[in-house]
Amino acid sequence: MLNKLPLLYSFRRCPYAMRARMALYVAKVQVELIEVALKEKPADMLALSPKGTVPVLQLEEGQVIDESLAIMDWALGQNDPDNWLPDATSNGAQKLCNDLIAENDSTFKNALDRYKYPQRYPEEDCSNARDDGIEFLSKLNTLLTKQPYLLGKTITYADIATFPFIRQFANTDLDWFQRNSSLQPLQIWLDNWVNSLLFESIMEKHRTRLLD
Repeated sequence: MLNKLPLLYSFRRCPYAMRARMALYVAKVQVELIEVALKEKPADMLALSPKGTVPVLQLEEGQVIDESLAIMDWALGQNDPDNWLPDATSNGAQKLCNDLIAENDSTFKNALDRYKYPQRYPEEDCSNARDDGIEFLSKLNTLLTKQPYLLGKTITYADIATFPFIRQFANTDLDWFQRNSSLQPLQIWLDNWVNSLLFESIMEKHRTRLLD
């Protein structure tokens, strides 16, 4: 079955869905956005991706992409007007980008979940989760003391792929995060993203709308 537009199943506050929406928006890929209630996942979405997580993108010809990084790759492969993809000729930039995202999506996400939702892990001692997360924050902060973005002077894939997760970590105890003077470069980076037109655009509240 062919769709008139790609269908994007999303959840507004999910960091994985946020980064996918940001890439689609910048790539100027118009999609029909379907906001999902996670307690009542639509049968149509589950038929496309039985794992039941967002984002899920169904292209016009029926192909399904149900991983956020894969959606980012696909969108920026169509159009990358701001050159978010790391320079393929720079092995160092590509490796740093890959390493940051891998750590964000593994050890940092593990710490974030236990810091924000300790009640979900009653069998674990989550008291050190924030400290575990700070290790990654400190790595980003060190990069940002030298440059405005993670890989240099311009926005790249690495900033977009990590930002929603750093935002979620900071919002768990925003007063603590903002008082931590050792993280000032990271605070400035995060504040710039939170107040950006791009982020405001992809966070508009709509049940079903066109994202363009």
